[in-house]
Amino acid sequence: MSPVISPSTPADRSSPAYLPRPVHNSDHAAVRPLRIAQIAPLAECCPPRLYGGTERIVSFLTEELVRQGHDVTLFASGDSRTNATLVPCTDMALRLNPAVRDPIPYHMIMLDQVRRRADDFDILHFHVDVLHAPLIHAFADRTVTTLHGRLDLPDLVPFYRAFPDIPLVSISDAQRRPMPPVNWVGTVPHGVPADLLPFVPAPAGDYLAFLGRISPEKRPDRAIAIAARAGLPLKIAAKVDKVDQAYWDEVIAPLVAAHANVTFIGEINDQQKPAFLGNARALLFPIDWPEPFGLVMIEAMACGTPVIAFCSGSVPEVIDDGVSGFIVHDMDAAVEAVGRAGHLDRAQVRETFMRRFTVDHMARAYVSIYRRLAASRCTEADRPLADSDAPLQVVA
Repeated sequence: MSPVISPSTPADRSSPAYLPRPVHNSDHAAVRPLRIAQIAPLAECCPPRLYGGTERIVSFLTEELVRQGHDVTLFASGDSRTNATLVPCTDMALRLNPAVRDPIPYHMIMLDQVRRRADDFDILHFHVDVLHAPLIHAFADRTVTTLHGRLDLPDLVPFYRAFPDIPLVSISDAQRRPMPPVNWVGTVPHGVPADLLPFVPAPAGDYLAFLGRISPEKRPDRAIAIAARAGLPLKIAAKVDKVDQAYWDEVIAPLVAAHANVTFIGEINDQQKPAFLGNARALLFPIDWPEPFGLVMIEAMACGTPVIAFCSGSVPEVIDDGVSGFIVHDMDAAVEAVGRAGHLDRAQVRETFMRRFTVDHMARAYVSIYRRLAASRCTEADRPLADSDAPLQVVA
């Protein structure tokens, strides 16, 4: 019987991640480099050319694990760039390939390659939501699945009831709330390289920034209204997915046209982000949904730019209210926060990022989980047969 691992208990919020303690043992297994497979979605390459939160995190994690000395294999699209061993599972990112109509067959091909090579790895880290669950029964105890999306969708409840033993990692504690009892093994906040987005102590522009997707749950309409009431320019750097095209055409595009203070830039790449975020007075994050994490918040913080965010989903776990930004509950508070954002110490905003949200923190958090699972397997194998039905409690 597989060990039952209790959900990790969140530590103090100042901790870079809510983690189990690292494993140490006499044969030095805790310091042996691990053979790790990272299995990425195929919608974008790693790292993405433009928008792509999950693939960006997979890329950051993969490169940092290689830097820390682990043997990493990345299953991803063929146009990915990595220092790991790349297993190209499509010629190019699916979103950028006009010939692709259905992404599922390509992911099935990739997962079959992963299954065939499963014995090559100490740990297989999946980032593809639910697709792999039926394929990993024989080696589920050597897997970790990070859930990157929202978990309050009704169709997910019967799925996770059917697969309760797969080791899962959340990217915030808020993300977990809608889930039935499952095998949580940790919460690991996202992290980005410390040198990717340089600190900007004195922004060159006095404008508000919105970065992300044009979609109803991201509420760019709120951002436009906040900027208008605050009397400041708003720059919107965002992509428009096909599913959100009508929302753009019917709601947001007319608002942009009606407000002279609003500039729509479109999608931007990693080279454009430092100037876009770093020169803003504040990032507006006016979401209206249970955001699992919100990568753009820590990207802004890395530049020293405070974040004005509506209190939903992971926001209270990411933003230190009054230090790295302001958490607001309504439009009046958001407009008022714009006036106060310029008085925050941008060096403290950056320091908060460095203390909690670098890729080094994220990678070490995952390695601790990988090793903890390996230690749990060893413990289970060494236990007497009479104890095989007793649950193993792992305490954070």
